[in-house]
Amino acid sequence: MADQLTAHDVRGIAEYVRIGLTDEEVAAMTRDLNAIIESLSPITEYDLEGVEPTFHPIGSLSNVMRDDAEVPGFTQAEALANAPRQQDGSFLIPSILGEGGDR
Repeated sequence: MADQLTAHDVRGIAEYVRIGLTDEEVAAMTRDLNAIIESLSPITEYDLEGVEPTFHPIGSLSNVMRDDAEVPGFTQAEALANAPRQQDGSFLIPSILGEGGDR
């Protein structure tokens, strides 16, 4: 299979994904990643000549989302119907910036 990962490789990966690792964590991660790679080595024994790649396990599954459709939204009165407080057609909420009062 592939060459073993080194601590330098693991530090590069950690830097790429912006994870800070101590020296002990780098050593542990190096061992763990090499064990994972080694566990995948039996895959290299399969003869895959002529096997087409599968991009999705369900074959030709395509977009299963519904089509976008414009639907009527709430009116201003409906949107404000359950508001605990409102003023001039807007929600009135407590200030969170410490300035006091409502906004």
